[in-house]
Parts: sequence; structure tokens; C-alpha cells
Amino acid sequence: MLNLRMKSGRIVALAAFVLLSSTALGGLVQAKELTVGLTSDAVNLDPQAGEELSSNILFYHIYDPLVRRNADLSFGPGLAESWELKDDTTWMFKLRQGVKFHNGEDFKASDVVFTLDRLKKSLMANLGANIASFTAVDDYTVEIKTPKPYAVLPNDLAAVLILSEKYAKEVGDEQVDLKPVGTGPYKLVEWIKEDHITLAANADYFAGAPEIDEVTFRPITNGATRTAALLTGEVDVIQDLNVRDVDRVKADDRYKVMSKPSLLNVVVSIDHREKSPTIALDKNPMMDRRVREAMVRAIDVNAISKIIMNGLSTPSEQYVPASHTGYVDGASFRDMYPMDLEKAAALMAEAGYADGFTVTLDTTNNRYVNDQQIAQALASMLGKIKIDLKLNLMPKSNFFGYIRVPSEQSSMIMSGWDVPSGDGGSMYSVMFYSRDKKEGYGQVNRGSYSNPKVDELIDKADATSKLEERDGYLQEVTKILMEDIPMIPIHYEQDLYAAKTNVEMTPRADKFLWAYEIDIKE
Repeated sequence: MLNLRMKSGRIVALAAFVLLSSTALGGLVQAKELTVGLTSDAVNLDPQAGEELSSNILFYHIYDPLVRRNADLSFGPGLAESWELKDDTTWMFKLRQGVKFHNGEDFKASDVVFTLDRLKKSLMANLGANIASFTAVDDYTVEIKTPKPYAVLPNDLAAVLILSEKYAKEVGDEQVDLKPVGTGPYKLVEWIKEDHITLAANADYFAGAPEIDEVTFRPITNGATRTAALLTGEVDVIQDLNVRDVDRVKADDRYKVMSKPSLLNVVVSIDHREKSPTIALDKNPMMDRRVREAMVRAIDVNAISKIIMNGLSTPSEQYVPASHTGYVDGASFRDMYPMDLEKAAALMAEAGYADGFTVTLDTTNNRYVNDQQIAQALASMLGKIKIDLKLNLMPKSNFFGYIRVPSEQSSMIMSGWDVPSGDGGSMYSVMFYSRDKKEGYGQVNRGSYSNPKVDELIDKADATSKLEERDGYLQEVTKILMEDIPMIPIHYEQDLYAAKTNVEMTPRADKFLWAYEIDIKE
């Protein structure tokens, strides 16, 4: 037996001897550490304070949803081990037992009820727009009612991450954001803003302990710097490999390049209000559909893909990808509005704007792949039809607050939108539904677009329990949007990653870089 009275130094020495002996006998298991280079820091760690990619990646390390979205966009059990539709509007969710939050508290139905109630009052209220009520039937059963039949409630719940009621009430919103506590596979160790976020494995995770013991996320906004950090060994994996560095990294056998077609559609939102903040005319020219069509015809998306994106993007055919509900087979923006400067100029003249106008585009310079260069290309292309496009470039950390609805500062916005739920309605209801008409709808309708027929069809889609009917309604919405052009789609990015060859990972369809699905070979 170990003599517990011996001095601490002797205990350490004995411990070291035991460890060295174990190494000699069979090898000491080394902790696995992973360092990831992200394009930017998280904005929030409170999952109801907003969403953007870097924050979302961290959310899903720390928290869990009731319904888990898998790497291929299928859905499966999360904190809910099963669910069933009891009648047209009543869902029953059976929760896992024995799950604990990082602070040791038991996960129960009361935490789900608290989370949903808080969600309704948050910036993410759109996720609860089709929830009428929620009740804890017992400690491990939750009943959720929808106002009308709603076929995709489980899809929506995959984006609702469950908080601890007790912890959130004890510490308040600010500490929930700075020191989050969830049930997820990793616990927060340290967040030094704009430098790093370090997470430690949750050994008691209900789905099994992670293979990676510690993961550090470093924000490296410059693409060339991210590549250099990988090649010098500072990081093990990088997100959004610079398109110009692909061949260089592929040529080095110490590293590998991985790619996945992205769900992220880079789009330009257009202001539909009569008076637009950056246009010095009495009436906003972009209210005229002919002007919007002229803008689409003046933008050479193929040149942007070939020259700026090095061929690693796909011009957008519609607002949602072909895999999603709401996609219309055979319909294409590029076929409807092929690039044609002569036609574009004629449309401008027909609308009464032959001499053009000046307008400002708000966008990021560190969020989307080559976003600044794309914005500069748009300015050059629209200049050919006498639209003087001024660029208001800003870092992501400022951008999302600047453009947040109901902020009224923008006339045009270039951003990105993806739909990991696989359902076009989740995009249409927040981006194209009339603002201030229905709670939880139109929350990111940054162009103030309004079409009563679109609203009606979205309402119908959200009031059926049949997925086929929902898809039909959403396809009708797509057709109207492609005629109206409330927003100009540019392209889908190609998700590019680079990693050391000993890092085992498969890119996800939703672009979430999840350490729980990564391992390091010896």
C-alpha cells in the first residue's frame, strides 16, 4: 500500500515511477490534442444570441439538441431518444435518462421547457414560430403542440440547443454567453476572444467519450495566414482553404485536401422600400423589377467562379439547392436571365434609369470565401450599366449587428445563407415572408420584400403534415421568387479543408467542423 504520510514530492516521484513503468510495460496513452484554424472567432457562445458559422460550430460542441442532424443531413435521436406524432398537432418527445450537464446537474424535461420559453423571447424566435405550447409531462417526457399540422418540427428542433434551467437562472444571460454549460461532448476551458477557444472532452458524454481529448479553435481570418499556420505545424486542420493554395497543399504529402459541395448560397439582398438609405433619389430604383433583372443580367457569375473562386464554386440556379424541398426541377436563374449587357442597359432605360444611380453594398471582408474580391467584381460589373456601387466592407464581428433586422441602414447586402435542415421553407419563412406580419416570420427579411401570395403559400406549407404537399407549396414560392427577384443569388461555395495526413475526418454537408467526429492516427 502507498504510505499516505510521505511528503508530496515523494508521492510525485512514486507516481512518475509508476507511469514510467507502465510505459515500459505497455506504453502510456497520450492525450490527443487538436488545433483547428477557423476563418473567424465565435460571436456568441449563447446559442440563442444569434447564429453564424463559427458560433454554430462551437455551439454543437458544448450543447445538444433534442434531434440530432447527422453529417449527411439525415436526422436521428439527440437528447430525445424517440418522438411520435400523437395527432395532427401534438408531438411527444421521450428524453434520455442519465444525461448530465457539464456542471453535474441532471438533464430533465424542465430544461427543455425553459429552453423553448427562452427561445420564444430571443433573437432565434423564428425556430419556435411553429410551436404553440410545450409541457413537461414528467421528468423525461415533453409534449409540444403546433398551432397547425407542421411536418418538419423535428427538423426545426435540430437547431434548438438545450440549456440548463438552473444554471441559466443562477448566472444570467451574460455568463451563459461567456461560460456556457451544456450536455455536449466538450466543455469550455477558456475563451480568449480573437485568440482562441479551448475545449476539453466530456468523458461522461452520453454517446461515448470523444476520441480527441482537447480541441483548440484559433480564429485566423486571412486565408494565406491560415495556410501558413497549417504548413508550419501551428494548427492541425484549417477551414476554408484558400482556393489559390489548393494545388500547393496537395503537392505536399504531409497534408491532404478535402472538399464538399457547400449548402451556403452567397446572395445579394435588395432593398424594396420606396426610400432607401444609401440612394439619393426620391424613389428607390430597385423597387422596379426591370432594374432588378438588369442587375442580374449584368453580373457574370461564371467569371466570378472561374477567376475569383478558381473554379471552386457553382453558380446558383435557385435560392435552395437541388436536394431541398422547394427546389423546382429544370428551373434556373441562369437560363431565365443569362448575362446580357445590352439587354440589361435596355431594361435600365425602359425603367427610366438610363443614367444609372449610386447605391452602397454592405458586406464582409473576412466571412465568405474571397468576399471582398467578389464585392469588387460586382461593383465593376454593375458599373457597366451605370450603377455606381459603393462598397462598405467590414469584419464579420461588426457586420451581423450592422445588418440585423430591424436595422434600416442598408440598401444592398451581400451575405450567405444555408439551409442545413434540408427544407426550403426554413429559409423562405424568415427571408421572404412579410416583416412584422406574423410572429417569428420575416425576421431576416433584410430587403423588406413583401408579396401576399408568397406569405399565403408559406402559411399553407406550414399547415400541412404531409411532406409532399409542403414541397408543392414551397415550389410555388420558388417560382414566384424567381420571377420577382427579391434577391440575387451568386454561387454556392465549395467547402475546402486541409489537414495533416494523420487527422481522420470526413467533411459534413452542413459545414460544421465537429471534433467529436474527428480522430488522430498514431
